[in-house]
Amino acid sequence: MKKPNRLPGGKPQGAREVAMIVLHNIEMQGAYSGLELNQALQSSELSRPDAGLATELVYGTIQRLNTIDHDLKSRVKGWPNKVEPWVRSLLRMSYYQLRWLTRVPAHAAVDEAVRIAKKRGHAGIGGLVNGVLRGLLREGFESPLPDTLSTSERISLEQSHPLWLVERWIEEHGAKLTEEICTANNEHPHASARVNRLRFSRDQVMSGMTDAGMEVSASPLANAGIIVMKAGNLVHSDWFQQGFISIQDESSMLVAAVADPKPGMIVLDCCAAPGGKTAHLAEIMNNEGKVIANDVHPHKEALIKQQAERLELTSVQTMTGDALELPERIAPQSCDVVLLDAPCSGLGVIRRKPEIKWNKSAEDITSLSILQTQLLRKVQSLVKPGGVLVYSTCTIASEENENTIRQFIKEYPEFTLDAQWPDEVLAPIRESGYLPDNFAGMLQLLPHMFGSDGFFIARLRKQSL
Repeated sequence: MKKPNRLPGGKPQGAREVAMIVLHNIEMQGAYSGLELNQALQSSELSRPDAGLATELVYGTIQRLNTIDHDLKSRVKGWPNKVEPWVRSLLRMSYYQLRWLTRVPAHAAVDEAVRIAKKRGHAGIGGLVNGVLRGLLREGFESPLPDTLSTSERISLEQSHPLWLVERWIEEHGAKLTEEICTANNEHPHASARVNRLRFSRDQVMSGMTDAGMEVSASPLANAGIIVMKAGNLVHSDWFQQGFISIQDESSMLVAAVADPKPGMIVLDCCAAPGGKTAHLAEIMNNEGKVIANDVHPHKEALIKQQAERLELTSVQTMTGDALELPERIAPQSCDVVLLDAPCSGLGVIRRKPEIKWNKSAEDITSLSILQTQLLRKVQSLVKPGGVLVYSTCTIASEENENTIRQFIKEYPEFTLDAQWPDEVLAPIRESGYLPDNFAGMLQLLPHMFGSDGFFIARLRKQSL
């Protein structure tokens, strides 16, 4: 249920006011950007161009938060903590628009910000907003950075990422690669879809979409994937409604492909919602066999069922429960393939969910790595001798990825890393130069590599009896 708007001024009018309220609720109520924005757009009934502007303002402002606050600190007394939260959101959003959305006339952005300030507050706040924004236009943006900054501090401010995260990535990847990751995180995500090849080939779907006036191209990373430009929300398209495609990031599409289940197998997806990987597993299996899709939340089980019904996948069976308790509900050594797409810090999807970089901490990574290890210990017992265990996350934290897998193998020597991945997965990565020379069965994709999400995938084989 949407949380009530506690701001004065009544129902928002226009894209900027909607965006300001969404930003306020994300900061003050801990709302998720995607959910909060979708709810706001549905209730506001904005035109498609205005909805696009509101979306750009919300995501762009969150992405550049560190940089914006650094510049405003020297221009607004008491910034940010002594400024009313909704005024903070208004100024941040307006700064983003004036600096990065140059297609919008500056005077229009300033006039609208002042109107909102007066509506939601009073003439004094309107004067403050007007003075700050016109000062920015007059004096220019980008307050000069001190020469004394360290490399990590410079990247943090220029690329708008928290310092602790930049320092962590520099230690692990070096400064050059860290800056590439941060730059990629600030780019606009492209829309991608997975073709349901039980219904049509990728070429057939792309041809139909092209005829319908969409701009499409084949994914260079996932052979079931297509990249779609300027097509609006694909969920509302006939292609989605009729079960020809599913909305999924290209990196995420690799997980089921790495699992490589065969028709007739019994496959378990431990943490399955919203069901994209579950459905992909069933499609790879030609809808023959059984894919058990488990999730801890009943309302998310409903989402998985909807996916399966839309795609006409009768092999999918859903269940609800804590993945830590799966050994109590499923017979030991009964599954040919077990997929654990584990809860994680999400540091690989910052491009799509920018608030992640501001609301996660090093402590979160530590606690999640403990949970991930516990989950692996539990679900490993469900893999048949000779069977496959696939572990994946959408993060780029080594504690949650490589370190977790290495520790698991030490504890369970009957599992070994399996580098026999399908060539359809390895070929494009190898051709792009991103396949490590020491590839042994686990892979970390970073956001700058293919313009897709950062993902970690490991494939392990259980020793036969």
